[in-house]
Amino acid sequence: QVQLVESGGGSAQAGGSLRLSCAASGRTFSSYAMGWFRQAPGKEREFVARISQTGTNAYYPDSIKGRFAISRDSAKNTVYLQMNSLKPEDTAVYYCAATSIIGVATKLSEYRYWGQGTQVTVSS
Repeated sequence: QVQLVESGGGSAQAGGSLRLSCAASGRTFSSYAMGWFRQAPGKEREFVARISQTGTNAYYPDSIKGRFAISRDSAKNTVYLQMNSLKPEDTAVYYCAATSIIGVATKLSEYRYWGQGTQVTVSS
């Protein structure tokens, strides 16, 4: 069982930055690849980033690549999402999730554990 708690959401101006954190409970954090997803009002939840169990491999969709960076600190059982050059279309609730899948996992169904989400609002 893994419990995930996101924090760090809030408001930012377009072009600004925010860093989200996701704290994981349990001693098996290093067994899971971690992902970030987001859901804007009226839209489906979409994949944002994923980092491997060891932290050596990260994957992003083309729409995110170059602006966001995912990282993890195994000593703190925490995964981060650094968001730069924010745009109004980045406004959404952001969720972290955990998967035991070794390869690249971008689908919601591939993630077993989910946090409650944190709101990010970007104004123009």
